[in-house]
Amino acid sequence: MHPNIATKTMVQKMSDLTTTPSPLPRLWKSIDKAWLTTIIIFVLVAILAPAQFMPTLTFTAKAFAQTSVFIAFAVLAIGYLKASGAETVVAKAFQGREVRMIFVAALVGGIAPFCSCEVIPFIAALLAMGVPLSAVMAFWLSSPLMDPAMFLITANALGLDFAIAKTLAAVGLGLLGGFGVMALAPTGLFSNPLKEVTKDECGCGPSSFEGKPVWKFWVERERNQVFRREALSNALFLSKWLVLAYTLESLMLAYMPAGLVANVLGGDGFQPILMGALLGGPAYLNGYAAVPLIAGLVEQGMSQGAAMSFVLAGGVSCIPAAVAVWALVKVRVFMSYLGFAFVGSIIAGAIWAAVA
Repeated sequence: MHPNIATKTMVQKMSDLTTTPSPLPRLWKSIDKAWLTTIIIFVLVAILAPAQFMPTLTFTAKAFAQTSVFIAFAVLAIGYLKASGAETVVAKAFQGREVRMIFVAALVGGIAPFCSCEVIPFIAALLAMGVPLSAVMAFWLSSPLMDPAMFLITANALGLDFAIAKTLAAVGLGLLGGFGVMALAPTGLFSNPLKEVTKDECGCGPSSFEGKPVWKFWVERERNQVFRREALSNALFLSKWLVLAYTLESLMLAYMPAGLVANVLGGDGFQPILMGALLGGPAYLNGYAAVPLIAGLVEQGMSQGAAMSFVLAGGVSCIPAAVAVWALVKVRVFMSYLGFAFVGSIIAGAIWAAVA
């Protein structure tokens, strides 16, 4: 082979090697971080505290088995709601007078099984069409806090009373934000709330709030496929977060001093409730994963009021819910969203502490 040709061939191969994208980023992206975290935790426990490995594994397995019935029911319920197109009912919350819209939006948001980013295109369309921000705020605040799956898991871990109280608090938080925005509207604080450029970057696809629900979804092949897909995806979603949560709960019960929790988040008064709200945001992993952790903290001495303020403040300010708001509205509206969440969580925590 001629030297020049050989040189060109070698250069071409080296160029191909340098321009070929590395598979590592794609592989890292495909790995589920929740499952990976759980595996890493068990590996570290096996290395650093081998005596704790089997107790943690046993605790996690038993706790998950006890919750499996609730998971199964929740998965089937969510699959039915998705397959039937029940989400379309949400659009009716944003019709009529403003006061009515706020009430209905807070109520629907407090029980609707929608992920935060799924609501982005729907909310963007509503705001663009001139729907009052007060009703949107009511829906936004209550939506990430409760849904059928969350209710069942919360009732199993923290009691039916707590689950009902959290549902009422979610609706109340929505009402606080909705009527708060309505009262402050004359000040101009919420004028032109949308950012100039709005994009749907959540990956959930087009809005599913169009059309009419088909309650007997099994008569349509496509809706049956939706049911199977949604049931499977939600089963995997709930399973990975709950397994991680039960693993962390086991370690927390084993190694976290009960006195520390009792001193910071226990007892009566305003301080535990305030601390619960302050710690809720940064300490929140996921709405479903937070429930077993809160149950463990309550067992360690966390007060009921602090538990309520924690789950409310954390649920609204956690990354998925906050990003859904940040993606659409200007900073002043976003800060108001967080402000309503913080104040509302403290109020709800104080009320629950008084009646629990």
